[in-house]
Amino acid sequence: MKREITNIIRWVMEDVMPPVLRDSPPFAWLMSRAYGPLVHDLAAFRQRAHALTPQEYDALYRRLPRVHEETDNSDAILAAIAAHVVPGRIADIGCGTGYTLGRLSARPELKDSQFTGVDFQISDSTRARWPNLTLTESAIEHLPFPDGSFDTVLCTHTLEHILDVRQAVAELRRICRKRLILVVPREREGIYTFNPHFHFFPYVHSFLRVMIPVPSHYHAKDIGRDIFYWEDRIDG
Repeated sequence: MKREITNIIRWVMEDVMPPVLRDSPPFAWLMSRAYGPLVHDLAAFRQRAHALTPQEYDALYRRLPRVHEETDNSDAILAAIAAHVVPGRIADIGCGTGYTLGRLSARPELKDSQFTGVDFQISDSTRARWPNLTLTESAIEHLPFPDGSFDTVLCTHTLEHILDVRQAVAELRRICRKRLILVVPREREGIYTFNPHFHFFPYVHSFLRVMIPVPSHYHAKDIGRDIFYWEDRIDG
């Protein structure tokens, strides 16, 4: 399923369906027809966020089916990323299947760049598919790179999954030398969803609150049902 299709589903669930229905047992029953007991496990996962162990976090993510086959990014977001990436050393933190980074590596204007993908779980199939990428398993909160290691740092559809989101942002800024590009879904929280998100950003300004201090050179806008943000690291 492509991101554009799930964006329509999310629009119905978040903007059309009233919360009194969306958070109700009948809706939970309907969702469980498609996703089974995982729907209730995801709800419990968020409710227990403050007490989750790393082992519980890892175990749930290993159970999750992929909603989007290749990438969580829409075509419009992929185009925006390509238009704003700075050549050189490029890292995708939370790279998933490696699709976004692999697509960038095929662009002629980036042929001399070096590409690094990081995720806390990287499958053997991802490593086999993208032999030209350097792939590293690591938690985003403690990245194994020196300060200013990369000219461009990407992080798409990842921050909403991270409990300590401010620590994650601090790490992304620490390893970024020139440009930081972030993408998060623009969505409202509900009890029963098909994702394990901890953070929800219904508006662009909702997301900017986790980016404090916002630098002088930044841009943030809504693309579809996603928030596209970039900043230049000239402030420090």
